[in-house]
Amino acid sequence: MSELPVATRDNVNLAAKFAKIDGRWQPRIIAELNGQHVKLAKVLGDFPWHHHETEDELFLVVTGRLLLRFRDREVWLEPGELMVVPRGVEHAPFAEIETQIVLFEPASTVNTGTETSERTFVPEWV
Repeated sequence: MSELPVATRDNVNLAAKFAKIDGRWQPRIIAELNGQHVKLAKVLGDFPWHHHETEDELFLVVTGRLLLRFRDREVWLEPGELMVVPRGVEHAPFAEIETQIVLFEPASTVNTGTETSERTFVPEWV
């Protein structure tokens, strides 16, 4: 069995991990369990409309605020709030100020869902 990254075996300080992230809308992996990744991202502005065919996606706001736009409604998430976007549901996140989020999703999840664009990002461990 291969050795797991240190972040999986040790406590993880979110503030220290967020401090290592420079780019926006570029999730970084901080833990893995049962085929799921726990990711951190700094976000600001628009993210393209997309959906995930086979993966649910959990968004948890740490700082700032995040707007999850759906075709039929919009939901603001404040610090300490989370929402699960079910598989197949088209959504377009937006942050009016820099926002720090935690994502919990299957390891196979591509950030732009079924779409490939310049915003598609392959996450690395931070």
